[in-house]
Amino acid sequence: MLKNYIKIAWRNLKRNKAYATISVVGLALGIACGILIFTLITYHLSFDTFHKNPDRVYRLYTEWHDDGIGMSNGVPQPLGKTFRNDFSLAEKTARAINFHNPLITITKGGDVRKFQEEDGVTFAEPQYFDILNFPLIKGDRKTVLVHPGEAIITQKMAYKYFGNDNAMGKVIRLDNKVNFTITGILKDIPANTDRRQQIYLSYGNMDEYTDKRREDNWGGVYSGSEAFTILKPNVSKAQAEKALAVIVSKHYTGRDLKTWFFKLQPLADMHFNPELDGYADKKYLWALFFIGLFLIITACVNFVNLATAQALNRAKEVGIRKVMGSLPFQLFWQFIAETALITVVAVLLAIGLSYLALPAINHLFQSEMTFDIARLSIFIFVMALVVIFLSGSYPGLVLARFQPIMALKSKLSQKHVGGFSLRRILVVTQFSISQILIIGTIIVVSQLHYSQNADLGFNKNAIVLLPIPSNDKAKLTTMRNRFNTIPGVEKVSYCFRAPASQSNNTTGVNFNHRTEDEHWGINTKTADENYLSTFGLKLVAGRNFFPADSVREFVVNETFVKKLNMKPRDVIGKMLSINGKSTTAPIVGVVKDFYNYSFHSEISPICIMPYWGGYSTVAIKMNMRNAKSSLASVEKIWNDTFPEELYSYQFLDDSINKFYQLDNVMLTLIEAFAAIAILISCLGLYGLVSFMAVRKTKEIGVRKVLGADIQHILWLFGKEFTRLLLIAFVIAAPLAWWVMHNYLQDFKYRITIGPGIFLMAILSTFIIAAITVGYRSIISALANPVKSLRSE
Repeated sequence: MLKNYIKIAWRNLKRNKAYATISVVGLALGIACGILIFTLITYHLSFDTFHKNPDRVYRLYTEWHDDGIGMSNGVPQPLGKTFRNDFSLAEKTARAINFHNPLITITKGGDVRKFQEEDGVTFAEPQYFDILNFPLIKGDRKTVLVHPGEAIITQKMAYKYFGNDNAMGKVIRLDNKVNFTITGILKDIPANTDRRQQIYLSYGNMDEYTDKRREDNWGGVYSGSEAFTILKPNVSKAQAEKALAVIVSKHYTGRDLKTWFFKLQPLADMHFNPELDGYADKKYLWALFFIGLFLIITACVNFVNLATAQALNRAKEVGIRKVMGSLPFQLFWQFIAETALITVVAVLLAIGLSYLALPAINHLFQSEMTFDIARLSIFIFVMALVVIFLSGSYPGLVLARFQPIMALKSKLSQKHVGGFSLRRILVVTQFSISQILIIGTIIVVSQLHYSQNADLGFNKNAIVLLPIPSNDKAKLTTMRNRFNTIPGVEKVSYCFRAPASQSNNTTGVNFNHRTEDEHWGINTKTADENYLSTFGLKLVAGRNFFPADSVREFVVNETFVKKLNMKPRDVIGKMLSINGKSTTAPIVGVVKDFYNYSFHSEISPICIMPYWGGYSTVAIKMNMRNAKSSLASVEKIWNDTFPEELYSYQFLDDSINKFYQLDNVMLTLIEAFAAIAILISCLGLYGLVSFMAVRKTKEIGVRKVLGADIQHILWLFGKEFTRLLLIAFVIAAPLAWWVMHNYLQDFKYRITIGPGIFLMAILSTFIIAAITVGYRSIISALANPVKSLRSE
């Protein structure tokens, strides 16, 4: 019986090649998107699940409850040690201090090789590798990183630095400051972890590498200063957080007792919490899940639409089968077999498309996703069953219900197969989904365009940023003077970072010797006297600070003034204290507000002040007409100044675009999925119009004989779909508004969703539908009426 079902199904599909092709392509596109989205979601959900006892592993983090709630994944450096020594709630606690883009130097005889490591390095306590599961394949697990001057690196780094030579015992130099001997080799870091550092150094060298005062500093938080703990089996998160509250009461006084909080972040939350430097947000995964679901539904709807439209063509076949004794359930399973055949072909095509698309998805996300064959096989099998019964059940039931006498006499009409009422609902469903995706795409594009092209309050164009490896004033002064002689170089400024940066310092603030500090922090920016002119920052009151080696004067922004409920001119000459009142100087100027983060965050109160010890970047404003020769000259001068370092540079506008990296990734995905949804819908629409054209052949012939012109014939096809698209828009518009309104809440500075966006969406949908319907309609309208009237 099954063999017979498949044989008949194959014959029917061969007879209706256009129907079969449209159905297979539509289903394949929907299923391929489902496979890719399933792979993407399971990949992100797998992050850091490979560690031992992941439900007991936590990262300590900081909260400040003052003017709102601020959060940082970093903690004061002594916190981890204090929690470990003062309480017995954890099996292990370890500190890990991360530093980005360090220079690693390898010396072999007279050969010196330099590497700028984007993944950074970590100074880690030995217990770190008891908490997180990064296996050691060479070296003694019990003694690794116990003594100063030790390093462990991954297999990948060992090959990168030393090729096929044994890396054990070799020496690496960090930032031309400290030497480390390799005493262990780690297995390569898995792709599904946010712990991307591949070089781990002895924590005992921290004082040698950076400021010694950090070890006892409870008042500052560096985002790279982390602490991990694995609690004992019988200890709850709440118990541990009570202990952290005790630490606050012991090490803080006054208002800080109510301001500082330390809490535990579960390992499973680290990848999905953007407020604590997580990469992804689970709501984006939910969005992808629903997009995948909608695409599969669209493909199934497409299939049902075409199948019911084709049902009348099989009326006599069904009538004969029933007369010969076929039962309704046999006819139903006959159609299910046909659907299964189409689905199997579509699944095979979808798997091929997925394999072709996965490298592009990996490039987009900068990931290393692979197909998990076991999980994916189960997913594809379940999805195929769902698609078969979702797509095949209704058409199968329609065919099974045909009355044999009416079928054999060709008296069945549209109402017997659900008429246009069902297909209207299905077309509306398809285009509602397509229009939601179109509206979403337009809004995301508009917001990103606004974010990347709005006035940031400073000039971001034609500015090159170079790192400063050391703060030797004599060297830096000479280098700046030489930069200024280069044709095409307009301005040069030394600073910590550009006005908008992902690396920021925030500290407490006291205004004009008030008895109590302000209930908000201030973003500090160290920069020289050329900072304002180089980045085009505009003064609204007062003046720029004078050249100085240390903090003698401050320039603040308008938000700082607004926080004090004062006017810009009223703060000029008043005293400002930062860093726990260790730095105090008068305010001499107020600059117009500029964005110091992305548009996801509010503008912070800011103070700018000179301090040679805080400069880590040189910003060069250039004339881009001479960019190539100017950059070559800049590189030569920089290399002359720092011959032991590795030269690199970045344009400021490229740096700012990184703020919206995930938004751009989501935009690319939405654009691709919207295009696929539209393509599937258009395939279905073309199939329906083709079927209508066949059914209305004689009607069109009669109308043309009676004098109807081409535009009247076209309207015969167009009026039906025009009504359906308008209904789809009425359904899609409020749903899309709600979804995208929630998306825009992530931006503190955002566009408004105006009527123009919806008008653009409906016009684009009409144009796409008109092209799809119009082509087939014109062929029918231009047909010879004599041949049309002779057709059977």
